[in-house]
Amino acid sequence: MEPIHISYFSDVLCVWAYIAQIRLDELRTTFQDKIAIAPHFVPVFGNAREKLENSWRDKGGFKGYSDHIHEVVKKFDHITVHPDIWTNVIPPSSTSCHLFLHAIQLLEIKGIVPKSEQVSEKAIWAFREAFFTKLANVSDRKVQLELAEELGLPIAAIQEQIDSGEAYALLSKDFELVKEHTVTVSPTLIFNEGRQRLNGNVGYRVIEANIRELLHNPPDEQSWC
Repeated sequence: MEPIHISYFSDVLCVWAYIAQIRLDELRTTFQDKIAIAPHFVPVFGNAREKLENSWRDKGGFKGYSDHIHEVVKKFDHITVHPDIWTNVIPPSSTSCHLFLHAIQLLEIKGIVPKSEQVSEKAIWAFREAFFTKLANVSDRKVQLELAEELGLPIAAIQEQIDSGEAYALLSKDFELVKEHTVTVSPTLIFNEGRQRLNGNVGYRVIEANIRELLHNPPDEQSWC
């Protein structure tokens, strides 16, 4: 039986995607080869500073947004954030980070690193965690390279994927998919060839129920509901 294909859209700088990582990990543990999760990026923070300046101008600015993040995180005991999140370090854009992560993904696609090592998934988490817990400016190429080195990844090979334009092509494909599926929220899960989606802070049991329904009622079979 073909695995259930799930397109997972997120922004590395999005706190809700940071929170939701534990749910993705649980899905992979529970369903294993019955699902295939394809990571994609939606540029919610593509122009991060201007976005927050405009949307939080009358609500305390960056400090107000930082306070909001801390209030959100208080509800979850599996993550932490730096006290100065979104105040001392404000990355200009998540897009450069997404580009770099696609370059790492290409290492898996081309077999430069074994898929079994799940380096792409590990890198996405490492970048998120570095920003939210250490205030790493993950939009800065120097920081990206440092994180890649910490993960033991081949730096020259990553740079080659960017220089060749191939990482840009993957990022462009994400932009096209975002438009095609009108994705505006991070995270967003899309399955059943676009007929089903779950947006934002959706609980694990809800996601699990949707997957089990698809496993028990394949898309090409009739359902009574």
